[in-house]
Amino acid sequence: MLVLSRKPGERILIGNEVKITVIRIGPNSVRIGIDAPGHMNIVREELCLNADQAALAGITDIEVHEQSGPNLPR
Repeated sequence: MLVLSRKPGERILIGNEVKITVIRIGPNSVRIGIDAPGHMNIVREELCLNADQAALAGITDIEVHEQSGPNLPR
């Protein structure tokens, strides 16, 4: 794992297509922006964990997305 220190407004580049920008640093959180091509799927880890748990329980993909809230644009 690569660990970097960044200040608000600074970026991390992943390959030629992905840019991660530190937007704001708060006392208990960091807000980041991700610029990536539309074909790349970017999700929060807990959504993947919920999908894996739902698959084990036999819940469909559609039901998982309904439970996780609105599908907001990236």
